[in-house]
Amino acid sequence: MPNVRTTSSPSRRGLLAAGGALALGAALAACGDDKGKDAGSGKGTTAAKSGPWSFTDDRKKTVKLDRVPANIVAFTGVGAALYDYGVQVKGVFGPTKTTDGKPDVQAGDMDVSKVTVLGNTWGQFKIEKYAALAPDVLISTMFDSAGTLWYVPDESKDKIAQLAPSVGISVYDRQLPQSLQRMWQLAESLGGDMKAAKVTAAKKRFEEAAARLRAAAKAKPGIKVMAGSASDQLFYVSGTNLSVDLEYFKALGVNFVEPPESAKAKGGGWYESLSWENVDKYQADIIMMDDRSSTIQPADITKATWKKLPAVKAGQVISRSPEPILSYDKCVPLLTTLAEALEKAEKVA
Repeated sequence: MPNVRTTSSPSRRGLLAAGGALALGAALAACGDDKGKDAGSGKGTTAAKSGPWSFTDDRKKTVKLDRVPANIVAFTGVGAALYDYGVQVKGVFGPTKTTDGKPDVQAGDMDVSKVTVLGNTWGQFKIEKYAALAPDVLISTMFDSAGTLWYVPDESKDKIAQLAPSVGISVYDRQLPQSLQRMWQLAESLGGDMKAAKVTAAKKRFEEAAARLRAAAKAKPGIKVMAGSASDQLFYVSGTNLSVDLEYFKALGVNFVEPPESAKAKGGGWYESLSWENVDKYQADIIMMDDRSSTIQPADITKATWKKLPAVKAGQVISRSPEPILSYDKCVPLLTTLAEALEKAEKVA
């Protein structure tokens, strides 16, 4: 992912790097039947380990192999989600380690010392190392309707595609539960133990957290929430459309600041860019701030205009994960953090 201060970034890259996006809303148009079932051959751990494998991804492309993939290469966040379901990847690309060598937030619980990192920043993808892994499949998320694989560089995508088939899971214009279900189906087809106690418990906790957030939003309908992201020069306000987390939170009743479409035009429809002098354009009682390592975190923002915002002065600033790790375990905190903030929030804007 590029630095948010890279002004030459194309809009799709910029919008996500600026903390503007993840995906939402639409039905599972690209997968299997109209109930969202995939065409994978895996039917649980035992079956998945013993025969040919196939999976129809969110581009309506079916990958068929003689056996379940063993050498899996994935975008870091995908690898982290699969790890939670008991599926280990061999290589990853995308934010994996921070500058001090610690696991990036998008690496989840993965042991990053046990995976081959093909690229840690936007545009990095070491094809020779990828080939050496003898990959069976490459898996990534997708943030547009064109089926572009996230973090696979445009300039080398054709060479990469020649080495192994790919699977894309969409997080574009759909709500979080839909993408979670698709990742669940993929993990199951790859041999994940979806009946493991920790897996089923996490799914139940997610459902409970969603009910809690719905109740909190209903109890505090007047509390306005703003999703933001910070760079040196600009502050980005995300709209809920297209974002996999925000669209879901909105569906649960959360009252969001919504920049007009005309203001989001330069952000590809995802976000509005504000100068720090105009950071008070929208009134918000709670501010959700992008937690990715490519952005400036709230504790490090020194702008005087930021410190004067009512939500900041009231201590009503929480984190947001615009690129959620698509496992139920990792998405529970996204719901509970916002629910807690709403339950405790005072009207300050």
